[in-house]
Amino acid sequence: MSIRYITTAIPYVNSKPHVGFAMELVEADVMARHWRHRGHDVRFLTGTDDNSLKNAIAAEAEGIPAEELVERNAAAFYDLRGPLQISFDDFIRTSADPRHKAGVERLWRATAAAGDLYRKHYQGLYCVGCEQFYTESELADGLCPEHLTAPQLVNEENWFFKLSRYEDQLRELIESGRLRIEPPGRRNEVLGFIKGGLQDFSISRSTERARGWGIEVPDDHDQVIYVWWDALGNYITALDYSAGGAAYRHWWTESDVRTHVIGKGIVRFHAVYWPAMLMSAGEQLPTTIFVHDYLTVEGKKLGKSLGNAIDPVAIVDQFGADSLRWWLVREVPRTGDADFTVERLVNRYHEDLSNGLGNLVNRTVSMIHKYREGLEPQLPDELPDGPLADVISTVASAVDAALDNFDFRRATGALWAVVDEANRFVVEVSPWNLAKAAKAGDADADVKLGHSLAVLLHAIRVVADELVPFLPDAAERVSAQVRAVDGRLPAPQPLFPRIEESTLLVSQ
Repeated sequence: MSIRYITTAIPYVNSKPHVGFAMELVEADVMARHWRHRGHDVRFLTGTDDNSLKNAIAAEAEGIPAEELVERNAAAFYDLRGPLQISFDDFIRTSADPRHKAGVERLWRATAAAGDLYRKHYQGLYCVGCEQFYTESELADGLCPEHLTAPQLVNEENWFFKLSRYEDQLRELIESGRLRIEPPGRRNEVLGFIKGGLQDFSISRSTERARGWGIEVPDDHDQVIYVWWDALGNYITALDYSAGGAAYRHWWTESDVRTHVIGKGIVRFHAVYWPAMLMSAGEQLPTTIFVHDYLTVEGKKLGKSLGNAIDPVAIVDQFGADSLRWWLVREVPRTGDADFTVERLVNRYHEDLSNGLGNLVNRTVSMIHKYREGLEPQLPDELPDGPLADVISTVASAVDAALDNFDFRRATGALWAVVDEANRFVVEVSPWNLAKAAKAGDADADVKLGHSLAVLLHAIRVVADELVPFLPDAAERVSAQVRAVDGRLPAPQPLFPRIEESTLLVSQ
C-alpha cells in the first residue's frame, strides 16, 4: 500500500461551474477511487480560488461585496459533489479557510528567508481573465490567447520572485522524470519554455488595483499577494502546512505520489512556478502533473467569459450522472480537445450502458431465473478457453496500466472489452438452445448451460468491480443485481433506462 495525494486545480468563482471543470473533477475522482479500490491510502482535495481580481470585479458588476459573491459561487462548486458523485476528502476555500492564509504567509516568509524575494518597479501587459502578465510575443494579434481580449497595461511596483535562480534545477527535475508531466507533449512544452530562459515574475499587486481583495503581503500593507502564488499554495495549506503537523507530513512530505490534475492553460504555473516556489521554501515537490485538454462546443473552448458555459448540474438533471461521467471518461481523449454535444452524450450512454452492459446483465439474470429458478450457477474450475476468459484475466492489469498513464479512454476500453466479449459469448453459446437440449434429456447440455451462465455471471461481477471508479453508483446497482442472497439472485431490473434527447440550455 502506498500513500497518494491527488488534487484538482482550484477554479475562480466569478461565476458558477461549467462542465469543463466537471471533467477535471471526474478525472481526479476516478483516479482517487481507483487507487482506493486497489488498497492505497488516498486523499483527494479540491476547492475554490476566491482571492482573484476577476472575482472582485464580478462582485462590483453585481453591486455586492466580494465576500458575498465568492461565498455564493463557491457553494455551487462544493455542491457538485452530489450530482457528479465526487468523493473528495477535503474542500478548501482560499478566502475563508484559516489554514490557507496562515499557510500562504508561511510560504512567503520561507521564500523570503531564502533570499528569493525583492521589490522593483514593473510595467507589463496583464490579462485579468488569466491573472497573468504576457509579453507582446505571447499575444495573438494583440489579444490574450486564452480569452481573446486585450490585456491591460499595468505600471506599478511589486514584489518579485527569483524564478531565474531555479532554471537549471527545474530543467534537470523534469528531464530526469523526478517531476513527471503527462502527456509527454506537455512535458516537452514545459522544457521548451524553461530552455527559452526563465524570468523572475511579479508575485504581488498593489492593494488599490486588487480592490483590497486578497491576502496582504506580510509586513507590507500596500501590497496583496499575487493570486497565483496564493492559489498554488492551497495544495499544502489544506494539509495545515502552516503548523507543519501530522497531515502535512503524512500526505505531502511522506507520501509516495503527489498528483496535480490541471488544464492545459495553466501548465506554466504548476510545472514551473510551483516547483520553484517549493524548492525555495525547502519543501517536497509534486511527483506528477497530469494535464488535460479542453472541452469545446462547436470547436470553441468552454468558458464563462465566452458565453458558452454549460452547467453540469443541468446535464445531470436531464440525462443522469451515469451519462455525463461515462461520456467524460469514455469519449475524452488523452490528448486533444473534445467537442461536447448532447447527441454524443446520449448515443454513448445508449450504446455502452443501455445496450451493452444493461442488456448483458438483464438477459443473464433473466436466463438464470428462467433456466435455474434464480439459483446461482456454479462456476467451473477453469473458465473455458477463448476471448472472454482472456479479457477477464487481463482487465485489472490493463486498467491499471491505462490509468497509470491517465488514459481514461483506454482504461474504459479495456473494461468494455469484457462486456463486448460477454455479449458475444451469449450468442456463441446460445443458452436457450442448451436449455432445449437439457429439457430433452441431454445431461451434458445441462452441465454446459450451468457453466455458461456461471461464466457470464462471473464476467458481470468482474465488470461491476472494475466499474467502481468510473460509475460508482451504477457499479453498485450492477453488483446488487448479480449478488446472490441465500443462493438466489434478485429478479432482473432495468439498470440503464433509455433517455430521450432534449434541448440543453448552454447559458449559465
